[in-house]
Amino acid sequence: MSQKIDTIVVGYLPTPEGGAALDHAKQWAVANSARVVVVNTGRNGDYSHPNFASAQDLDAVEAELAATGLRHEVEQPTDGKPAAEAILGAALKHEADLIVIGLRRRTPVGKLITGSTAQQVLLDASCPVLSVKAPG
Repeated sequence: MSQKIDTIVVGYLPTPEGGAALDHAKQWAVANSARVVVVNTGRNGDYSHPNFASAQDLDAVEAELAATGLRHEVEQPTDGKPAAEAILGAALKHEADLIVIGLRRRTPVGKLITGSTAQQVLLDASCPVLSVKAPG
């Protein structure tokens, strides 16, 4: 049984993994005529961290989505919440049918020390989650 996908939330970082997540979200959105909600935030309230996309980067994301004709929104919350909470909150707010996130390889110690945004999204999401790796 297939489920209609009307809204896709994508966790976006200005990284190869974030680009892969955005690309997959666009593909799913085009195939389903779905709306895309892009979410980018700082790392635990650090808005100087490279994960916090620049205005130019978000403008490029906006232009890329507009060129496809997809309905879309770009959100960059600055409330200090962790990225997983921002993504999950957007999914609830927008009644997402799918969340798309990028994954990167991390050591077990790295996961233990810093936690895992992807793990929290995968475990706590109220809708299906598509996790993708960057090509290469």
